[in-house]
Amino acid sequence: MKMLLKLEEFAQLGLSTYLFSLLDFAWWWYLVLFLVPDLGMLGYLISNRIGAWSYNLFHHKAIAICIYLLGVFLSNEQCLLAGCILFGHAAFDRILGYGLKYSDSFNHTHLGNVGNSAKTP
Repeated sequence: MKMLLKLEEFAQLGLSTYLFSLLDFAWWWYLVLFLVPDLGMLGYLISNRIGAWSYNLFHHKAIAICIYLLGVFLSNEQCLLAGCILFGHAAFDRILGYGLKYSDSFNHTHLGNVGNSAKTP
């Protein structure tokens, strides 16, 4: 089952890349902006609760889809770009095992524990 979920996330990453290819941006924009959603981790400098909230804001696929659809309805390429980046980045993170965060710890995600806490029994 775990492999099937990773394949699904890989397909979503491919969809993000394909939708980006339909936009009028150079490919290097996708590469440069791909890690920008990780700025949501800066909230952890304040507290676990704020960190989880800000991280999840930038890694929630429904938000990415809403931003992309807003771009469709407004014919706004920047919204389309942001939606593609957010969606693709979230899928990539899930391939690596990083899910949406719980407020108790950065390592506690909806996909289970990651990092050193994943190795403890």
